[in-house]
Amino acid sequence: MRLSNRFAGLSTWLLPISILVGLLAAWELWVQLGDVPRWQLPAPSAIAQELGSSRSLLWDHTLVTLEEIVVGFIAALAAGLILAAGIAYSRVLERSVYPIVIASQTVPIIAIAPLLLIWVGYGLTPKIIIVALICFYPIAVNTVDGLKAIDPDMVNMLRTLGASRWQVFTKLQVPTALPFMFSGIKIGVSVSVIAAVIGEWVGASEGLGYLITYSQPLFLTERVFAAIFLLSIMGIALFVLAVVAERMMMPWYFNEKRSRSLNQL
Repeated sequence: MRLSNRFAGLSTWLLPISILVGLLAAWELWVQLGDVPRWQLPAPSAIAQELGSSRSLLWDHTLVTLEEIVVGFIAALAAGLILAAGIAYSRVLERSVYPIVIASQTVPIIAIAPLLLIWVGYGLTPKIIIVALICFYPIAVNTVDGLKAIDPDMVNMLRTLGASRWQVFTKLQVPTALPFMFSGIKIGVSVSVIAAVIGEWVGASEGLGYLITYSQPLFLTERVFAAIFLLSIMGIALFVLAVVAERMMMPWYFNEKRSRSLNQL
């Protein structure tokens, strides 16, 4: 049984990896056989060479972008969870603040980014704010939905047993909301990389987004693709970290899902 599960797990990874390798091979052949100029579309081998030759430069800019993402995401996570708890716990906040949170998404963040440069200047601060603003919404909204997704019968049972409103919140609402919360976290951490690049495009002197805008007019296309590759790896790594944290904090949830899937077989 364990052996079959391992083969099933390997097969789920082998297919996308095989597709990716096939696409890279087709890309390499297209550039080499078609004699495509390197400044127009570099081959994957040329991008790999750029990753090696410019590793110091790329690493320095990667650290800057990663710092913007981590600090901005932590700020969004803290603000989103606190506000979601307040909205779920207080009807006043739900009626007054929640509509504003939803309406705030109608304002394009890229239009606010130049204003942040005027208000707080250059440096890390405006990029961190942009990351926080973009990541905040999915975390807050999903957590609110999770806190409201409780079973009314369970609430009545706890109150019959003498549980206070705070005990209902901590013992029932919070565990129920964890899957919803992590859904928002995974969405937020995925778009955090895009948010950091948007902030660096608007105005920056370092970071992978800045490196892309600086290299593009110079036709350093290999470097542009190398920066894009690092941004993709960063986004995947952050998403995997969120999944690992989800499994560590909710082992009962995944055990229940596993038992359900086994029962259906």
